[in-house]
Amino acid sequence: MSTSGGGNGHFRRRGDLPLNAEINITSLVDVAFTLLVIFIIAAPSMLGGVEVAVPKAQVQPLTAESHPFYVTLTRNGTVFVEKKEMTPGEFEHSFPQLAKAGSFKTVYIRGDSLAPWGPMLKIIATVSGAGVKFGMVGEPYNGKE
Repeated sequence: MSTSGGGNGHFRRRGDLPLNAEINITSLVDVAFTLLVIFIIAAPSMLGGVEVAVPKAQVQPLTAESHPFYVTLTRNGTVFVEKKEMTPGEFEHSFPQLAKAGSFKTVYIRGDSLAPWGPMLKIIATVSGAGVKFGMVGEPYNGKE
């Protein structure tokens, strides 16, 4: 036999547990924190690009540009146009055509502090010879290190 549960429209049998309207979100919080930690750890590797130790100098920060275009020279003399690896000779041959077809206004040249000067000078001459503005990328130096 059922009886009315206090006039609120819920029917309960005698001996049933009272209704509990609380939501246990402990496991949801655990999952959210786990995902947060995974993204914090994975975010630096998602940025991409080539890692180089650029020289430190008193430099101004880069201005916000929608799509900066990077040319990178590693310490072993390898050139990267964005993320594509090539030799300095391939860069000298292909960059003028890329500059004509590209939509970039400025090329940011990132050179490792231990990169050879000869290939760096050829990169600068190639970019300048293609009629593209360029800037050198450095790490801010506060004079205390």
